[in-house]
Amino acid sequence: MDTKKRLSEIIKRLKKEYPEPKTALNFKNPFELLVATVLSAQTTDVHVNKVTEKLFQKYKSVKDFADTPLVTLKKNISSINFYNNKAKNIQASAKMIIEKFNSRVPKTMEELVILPGVARKTANIVLSNAYGINEGIAVDTHVKRLSYRLGLTKHEDPVKIERDLIAITPKEDWENISHLLIFHGRKLCQAKKPNHSECVLYDICPSKDI
Repeated sequence: MDTKKRLSEIIKRLKKEYPEPKTALNFKNPFELLVATVLSAQTTDVHVNKVTEKLFQKYKSVKDFADTPLVTLKKNISSINFYNNKAKNIQASAKMIIEKFNSRVPKTMEELVILPGVARKTANIVLSNAYGINEGIAVDTHVKRLSYRLGLTKHEDPVKIERDLIAITPKEDWENISHLLIFHGRKLCQAKKPNHSECVLYDICPSKDI
């Protein structure tokens, strides 16, 4: 089975396992999703959602994030890994969005990646989940791990992995493939011990003997 056919079968099977693939982060608008995604780096989505439940009640607009004292914002997210840098980036992004984009989170990759702390992964998540725009494929640690194990890429660099996935994935599934691999990575294909006995991809997985 060539790589493109394998991916097609992977998507087909995983869609049956996870019929509603979408981000696990809670948000009500594009800026809340941007904030939640920045916070989620090296932190579980479950913990991020606990923090943002209170955070988004306190900060209801981009201006609220821009105007609050940085020390206060840091305190409000202090249970999140790397909260100092994340607070700085979130506030700097809020100010840039107000000054350059009329207080609206931009809708293009080129504009999103100039925001502090925003790389392609975060930009892809915001574009696809907030705006329904598939401009690329978000590559997080789960997507990176499963793409390699499933023989969809030979690379470890997220940018190169995204390029490989884009080349073999129908555009309408660019958002889906990311969510599907993330869900499967969390549930069964974990970093230390993949659960082969329950994996629906076992028979077509090139790494099934690991």
